[in-house]
Amino acid sequence: MLAAILNVEHWIRAAGYPLLFLIVMAESSGVPVPGETALITASILASRGKLQIELVIVLAAVAAIVGDNIGYLIGRKGGRWALERPGRFHRQRRQVLETGEPFFERHGPKAVFFGRFILGLRVWASWLAGATRMPWRSFVLWNALGGIAWATTVGLAAYLAGEAVTTVAERAGEVIAGLVVVAAVAALVVARRRR
Repeated sequence: MLAAILNVEHWIRAAGYPLLFLIVMAESSGVPVPGETALITASILASRGKLQIELVIVLAAVAAIVGDNIGYLIGRKGGRWALERPGRFHRQRRQVLETGEPFFERHGPKAVFFGRFILGLRVWASWLAGATRMPWRSFVLWNALGGIAWATTVGLAAYLAGEAVTTVAERAGEVIAGLVVVAAVAALVVARRRR
């Protein structure tokens, strides 16, 4: 996770807000890229004054909503065909529809909203909603609410954690500097007494 954050941090520092938007949108539309890691990284950078947290949260929410709608359209137009077509894993793919349709009929809004917070479901919930023919108006509402809640919750949590880590690091640096000074003075006193 740390290596992914450091790698994404390099790219977000270089490209900033547009890259954050593209990564979150791509993940939300079904491409397995680190969208949440990008949001966390951008929020930590905001806590260090490199980006603005308000803009990070707004861009992540809009990107999530747009990406999910793209994923919904992909699922609506081609998802059902991809799951029903003959070939390898035909029975397993049909099972996805047979399980998914009643599930989305009963729990579609909850799945879309809470799916935003669950890694595997975040990437595929919009496709499944489209493939199972969840009504678009319901999808749009719960998708928007989920995207806004996710971006705000994850963004603020990472921002506040980033501030805390920065504060602890600064305090630790001050304590270490103080200990170095005390150790140096003690070493000088001991050296003078030995003479």
